[in-house]
Amino acid sequence: MSTPVTDKTKLPWYAPGMSFECTQCGNCCTGPTGFVWFTPEEAEKIAAHLEMSVDEFHKRYSRKLLGRRTLTEIKIARGQYDCVFLTRDAETGKTGCSIYPVRPTQCRTWPFWESNLESPEAWEHAARNCPGMRRSGNFVPIEEIRIRLGQNPEGL
Repeated sequence: MSTPVTDKTKLPWYAPGMSFECTQCGNCCTGPTGFVWFTPEEAEKIAAHLEMSVDEFHKRYSRKLLGRRTLTEIKIARGQYDCVFLTRDAETGKTGCSIYPVRPTQCRTWPFWESNLESPEAWEHAARNCPGMRRSGNFVPIEEIRIRLGQNPEGL
């Protein structure tokens, strides 16, 4: 649920801003099967990045569910799946994204999803699997969080 702010006296709990620094753990791109939704425009950008047609991209890397398109996954263990574009460096243990410059909005906006920002408890729940949400690294002001949520940065 969106948290529109029209009255400056009713700021969301995260109004002071949040800290987040990606640790390249890959936890946001692996786990139980899920969905990574993307738009037709994002499909075009990903296909161009991969130097293939949109049709070929859909055949190789996406599936249609619930009337929308989602990226496919690779089963890595019982009940564990990786995003098809997740890369792993065996030497460093770090992960990456082979389509990083054109990754879907859902990926670009993590962890600033409405579901994670519903309450401090929701944020803490998501942070259990994301060490970057517990770091005091990059400070993200409320204006940037609003932009990532697709809201007016001024909250009006």
